[in-house]
Amino acid sequence: MEHRKLISAGLVVAAVLVVLSALWGPEVLAGYKDRATLNHIIVEQVEGGSEGYRYVLNSNEKLFILAKCLNNQVLPESEQSSKTRVESTEPVYEGIGEELTGAYAFVVNRQGPSGKEITDEEIYGICNREIDTLKELGILHKEVRTVDASAYSTVLYSAIDVLEPRNNMSVWKVSLSTSQQNADKNNRILDLYIDADTGKIYEFYVRTERKWSDTDPDDLVEKWSEYLELTGMEEYEADNPLLETTPYFKKYRFPGMETGNTVVTVGFYEGIDELFLKISK
Repeated sequence: MEHRKLISAGLVVAAVLVVLSALWGPEVLAGYKDRATLNHIIVEQVEGGSEGYRYVLNSNEKLFILAKCLNNQVLPESEQSSKTRVESTEPVYEGIGEELTGAYAFVVNRQGPSGKEITDEEIYGICNREIDTLKELGILHKEVRTVDASAYSTVLYSAIDVLEPRNNMSVWKVSLSTSQQNADKNNRILDLYIDADTGKIYEFYVRTERKWSDTDPDDLVEKWSEYLELTGMEEYEADNPLLETTPYFKKYRFPGMETGNTVVTVGFYEGIDELFLKISK
């Protein structure tokens, strides 16, 4: 009997302790936690906190954005293309910049390269590296000369979808300097656009010893698309055969973004022996 009384008393005490813990336990624990944290500075490292969010475009999307921006700029890609440029009839956005028409901006990046982009010091070395890659692929012929600061100029541009600013990219334009207009242009790059992040070449104009009859445009653009990791290439028959001022060209189409596709042209200007691969008009 005494043993049962002790067990009952123990159960009652346990029940009381459980009730008391439920009533005052959380408050006591919160008090201890507050005393441990109040008036103390706690530092937590957040990865990438200062960099912000950057939307990553795939190769087809980059090609599309750049093509749209180049089609709306006012700067010629080469001395030949400047003669054939047609003025855009799209509205100009006031107050944004003289190089902006329509919904796409191609503006000089006056802040300079970010920490992840090709710098002024690196651009010629990387450009020559990629030119060598295009030679190895058979896109450019072996005699094409290297580029350097003594004969070329470089400008860093930002290509931006104005209505969707997260859709943007940076590109370097490498051009034969205007001071070299009377220089020998044979086997020289005249203009090219190079991705400021990856170093890949999107568009080029080059004086060459190669003739159009020596060029297989299908093979050239296929190798170039593999080089850029583009997908969905198909031949494109333009509605207007007079889009180019040369009869020697062939056009291709790549899926871009939801708003459209990108047309790529491989062509040749006879007389001046200029081979081009362009993603703009």
